[in-house]
Amino acid sequence: MTKPDKSRSEHLSAEFADMFLQPATAHSQQVREVFNSIPTAVAALCAVVDGEPRGIVATSLAVGVSYDPPMVSFSAQTSSTTWPYLRRAGRIGLSILSDEQIDECRQIASKAGSRFADLETMPTERGGLLVKRAAAWLECSISAVVAAGDHEVVLLQVEGVDMRPGSEPLIHHRAGFRNLAAMADV
Repeated sequence: MTKPDKSRSEHLSAEFADMFLQPATAHSQQVREVFNSIPTAVAALCAVVDGEPRGIVATSLAVGVSYDPPMVSFSAQTSSTTWPYLRRAGRIGLSILSDEQIDECRQIASKAGSRFADLETMPTERGGLLVKRAAAWLECSISAVVAAGDHEVVLLQVEGVDMRPGSEPLIHHRAGFRNLAAMADV
């Protein structure tokens, strides 16, 4: 058994000496700043329910939750008036919005006006609704819903996928929209 490297542990202690964790208080500025500092893709989750298009925007998408079977997840606010409709849908069209779709994102997320007026969409055979010109599309069915504070975590089984080659996803970061910059491999 080797002895711990004392100089390494002293270095780590010094490195973290200035770090001080703030209490994670609900809706605090500190929590919002930390959550918003993590870049996420922007997804439109849409379906035709009772003959009407319904949709929400989520920045809480987690892909690759499972590969067998393929699954993703997102979180829906319990205060959402649209999520209860989508929850009843047989299939949900999940569109990873492209970096060209800031206006479409704002339109689907809007609480005023028609979320789908002049919006180019593609219905799926089973009721999902996909947004045209998105970076990627997934047709999903709800596998499970778990209560999580003021949200519900929704586990989706992916039933179909496609992507638009050459497009880049719209990114939500620091309470604003970004696109991916060219990066060197590391």
